[in-house]
Amino acid sequence: MEKKARNFREYRIWQEAVAMATKVYEVTATLPYFEKKGLCDQLQRAVVSIGSNFAEGCARPTDNDFAHFLDISLGSAYEVETQLLISRNLNYITEEQYKILLDNLQNIERQISALISRVRN
Repeated sequence: MEKKARNFREYRIWQEAVAMATKVYEVTATLPYFEKKGLCDQLQRAVVSIGSNFAEGCARPTDNDFAHFLDISLGSAYEVETQLLISRNLNYITEEQYKILLDNLQNIERQISALISRVRN
């Protein structure tokens, strides 16, 4: 059964994902130059993918399609979490930056997980 497209702009998850991407871009601007094509690039792509896949999923006509894109968003969030840890371990970001970003990210992860459960049930 087809459903009307969801307005991604109205979801708090999407709004927070966009804010998270903005913060990560601000932080990655301070990474060493030699990381610009490595960790920095990967982190930026993954964080942008969270909100982008959420938005794309909202345009899909079925709950199954929407849930699939939510799965991709969640996977991207986990990827960002891993990359933030690596950045912290290399002292590219401070412990305080890491904790703030991780807290924001884990909040987004919980919201996506809860929405996946609602959509699939």
